[in-house]
Amino acid sequence: MFFANRPARPNQAAIAFALAGLGLGLAAAPALAQPKKPAAPAPAPAQQAAPAAQGQQQQTGPMVVQVKAEPSQADWTKVCGKDQGSGNEVCYTTRDFVSDQGQAVLAVAVYDMKGPQGTKVVRFLMPLGLLLQPGIRFTVDNGQPTPGRYAVCFPNGCFAEAPGLKDDVVAAMKKGTTLNVSVQNQMQREVTFAVPLAGFGKAFDGAPIDPKVLEEQQKKLQAELEKRSEEMRKQLEQKGAAAAPAAPAK
Repeated sequence: MFFANRPARPNQAAIAFALAGLGLGLAAAPALAQPKKPAAPAPAPAQQAAPAAQGQQQQTGPMVVQVKAEPSQADWTKVCGKDQGSGNEVCYTTRDFVSDQGQAVLAVAVYDMKGPQGTKVVRFLMPLGLLLQPGIRFTVDNGQPTPGRYAVCFPNGCFAEAPGLKDDVVAAMKKGTTLNVSVQNQMQREVTFAVPLAGFGKAFDGAPIDPKVLEEQQKKLQAELEKRSEEMRKQLEQKGAAAAPAAPAK
């Protein structure tokens, strides 16, 4: 498989990224559940009391979207395995991020590919509704920007990446506070996702999670999500039945 579907919840990003575009087929990858669609950023509405020119600027000027770590994911997750092509070890450190409302927004993964021609790559799983050109760029705090490009899109999100990631960028991510990922939406408005980096360095330099443990965690999580989904469905059906008007007597 060249690319995997978008994971629905935490740690499943690890599996999606493992199969995404680098010829990686890590042996312990479990089957993925049907993913949720990431929430596309929407322009903030202009305040009614503002002048027309100011309202126009609000609709077209740069916008910053603050995201937070997926609450169910305790920290960044590091997974290691063997590249099926070369047999070299590949590790990637990943995490999912959501909006204040808990909607999935994006995921980040940094690969560290070992071997004689070892390299590092950062890959982003981005929401829909963004321009593929001019691609993306990202900075660590107020550092120099690094360009990236989109690789492929699916109905539930697009992968963007920056190959040949320099060691100083990774070092900055380990010490930094915020990873600023900038794109353009369909109105050519610049949107920057402010991604917190807390815990990235510890996970990147630390020991990887056991793939079997990861798989077991995902099975339990998927079962819980299915249970919640069924409960919500029943609640909606009950509310709909209660709100339906009584049929007129004949």
